[in-house]
Amino acid sequence: MWVSLTVFGLVYLGIASEKVEKSVIAIIGAVAVMMLGLIPFHDAMASIDLNVIFLLVGMMTCVAILAETGFFEWVAIYSAKITKGNGALILVMLLLITMFFSAFLDNVTTIILLVPITILITQLLELPTKPFLILEALASNIGGASTLIGDPPNIIIGSKANLSFNDFIIHMSPCVFFIGIIFIGISLLILRNKLHVPQSIRSRVILSEPALAIRDWKKMWISLGVFALIFAGFFLHSLLHLESGVIALGGMGLMLLFCKSKSDSLLKAIEWDVILFFIGLFIIIGALEHNGVINVLAAEVIKLCGNNLFLSCMIVLWGSAFFSAILDNIPFVIAMTPFVQKMLEGFNLPTTGVHPLFWALALGACLGGNGTLIGASANVVACKLGEKNGYRISFMQFLYWGVPLTIIQIILSMFYLWFRYF
Repeated sequence: MWVSLTVFGLVYLGIASEKVEKSVIAIIGAVAVMMLGLIPFHDAMASIDLNVIFLLVGMMTCVAILAETGFFEWVAIYSAKITKGNGALILVMLLLITMFFSAFLDNVTTIILLVPITILITQLLELPTKPFLILEALASNIGGASTLIGDPPNIIIGSKANLSFNDFIIHMSPCVFFIGIIFIGISLLILRNKLHVPQSIRSRVILSEPALAIRDWKKMWISLGVFALIFAGFFLHSLLHLESGVIALGGMGLMLLFCKSKSDSLLKAIEWDVILFFIGLFIIIGALEHNGVINVLAAEVIKLCGNNLFLSCMIVLWGSAFFSAILDNIPFVIAMTPFVQKMLEGFNLPTTGVHPLFWALALGACLGGNGTLIGASANVVACKLGEKNGYRISFMQFLYWGVPLTIIQIILSMFYLWFRYF
């Protein structure tokens, strides 16, 4: 256990120091845990979430094909035009769209779709790009917390606790809506002096013709048609019994076929360093789980709770937020859900169905991912896409924005749980 924790700590410090590429550190850490016998090879391979990997590969390729048509330029120019180049309205619009899409799509998918548009809009209006990208990543995690299908931790909790889509809408959406409004207000307040767009640029935007940005109308409509099928698959994945990653790969195949795109050139558009980073991190977290580290930490949290139900909710909320900020929240939720059910047994309550302890776990796990760059997959993807376009976001820069905003979100969640259930 201690060796696993030591390797994880060294990898985390290496990522935070930014002296070496994050993907390189993650792969070295993954190889180290296997060489030290901390996790068998087969278990290491099983710990890699191929659904996430397939989703990333499929959606990155599909977005690259759509980007060739000029679609993202059209959306960027059109968005700037309808807001008349108002920086504040642009920020509000992007954050609202991000939260809405993230409630019904995977957070990573939402970020992959919106980051190219955001970069183009900020370049066009000469707005600060890095804060926009960080805030969009945070917004995706906020929006994803509101529904059963919005974030993987919710899917896990819903499955283990037998909670329906409507249960999440009724109990999570009001809290997320309130947090989202406060989040947008704080974002506007923080960036209030950086959202001014010169009149010359606003005039240029108002007089622009967005349609001129489209380079291939036929290919664009075919691509959008395939995207519509992909999104329909995401919405119906429980009925189709297909994971979102498989649907994304299928959409990639259709798009390559019907758009007559060359796979060898488009596969270069995939951020392979992101893929390697996730593979490495999954194996390192798998080693922690294999050696019982996550279970022990969860057990200690339970000891602190005692028989006080409100205190139990608060410890689960804050504990989940803290560990989700420094660990991948998926294995953490897998480990924590049975312990929450044991806590319910201690209170002589049913271990499935609607209960504030489950909502505390969901809010902590989803919103806690906003704390650090590696706290959620969407954060990593947003930063990598930004770096690819010349906007490098460091670990400390993300921390500067993420930690205070996450603390505010968890405090608001705490008041929501107290007001609604106690």
